[in-house]
Amino acid sequence: MGSSSSNEAGLRRPTSLRAQNPEVYYSDDEIVTADDATIAELKRIAAANPRLRSRLCTHPDPSSGLHEMLIVHHREAYVRPHKHLGKPESFHVIEGTAQVVIFEDDGRIRDVLEMAPYGQGKRCYYRMPEQVFHSILITSEWLVFHETTAGPFDPARTAFPDWAPDGGDAAEVQAYVTRTGTLAAEHLDRRGKA
Repeated sequence: MGSSSSNEAGLRRPTSLRAQNPEVYYSDDEIVTADDATIAELKRIAAANPRLRSRLCTHPDPSSGLHEMLIVHHREAYVRPHKHLGKPESFHVIEGTAQVVIFEDDGRIRDVLEMAPYGQGKRCYYRMPEQVFHSILITSEWLVFHETTAGPFDPARTAFPDWAPDGGDAAEVQAYVTRTGTLAAEHLDRRGKA
């Protein structure tokens, strides 16, 4: 008779993925799980999307009061600076590295959080309060993170500033990301010398 752990590994079903749209997936599993194969599939989906991102929503549907998501972004994904209205968010890095840039309302950099998985000497988690503009500069090929926020989903609860591009013009986005990356590096350098 085999051990239960080897038996479970041999019989484990892959996490079900049901497309809400080309970037957003839900699971119909009673207990939603994720493993290496799930992350690999989310990376494959992200690589095939124009915005180079995908997510597995582990909450039942957009009307849920609590939203928990496994999110995958490629290095070239643009995360437009934004703030949340009436809801905080938490962010826990699973794989990869990034700089979370926190902005003043006028677009000046307030702070930069260097993020990596636990054990790498950087922050692995944050909880962002509402009404704070922030963005992500991805510094590894892939960034995989767990995000939690309040539902239900309502696009009106996310605000975007007029000082950052909307993502429609690739050259404008690249120039903005390059400039922001330079300013973030300068901010980190100044903080390291203080």
